[in-house]
Amino acid sequence: MSPNPGPRAAMRPAAAVNEDIRALWHDPRVGLTGDQRATHERLLTEWAAAVRADVVPAA
Repeated sequence: MSPNPGPRAAMRPAAAVNEDIRALWHDPRVGLTGDQRATHERLLTEWAAAVRADVVPAA
């Protein structure tokens, strides 16, 4: 199974994913644990997909 959601998969807005990223890493002076880094990477991937989905192709 592909790690990328298909075009019909429900996608959260980039702003919602960004809130989760900010909540995960609330103090940049403190490093993330291994599990938190994995979650951060997953959230960044989800955020990037949401941003790409918001782009409207030029006419």
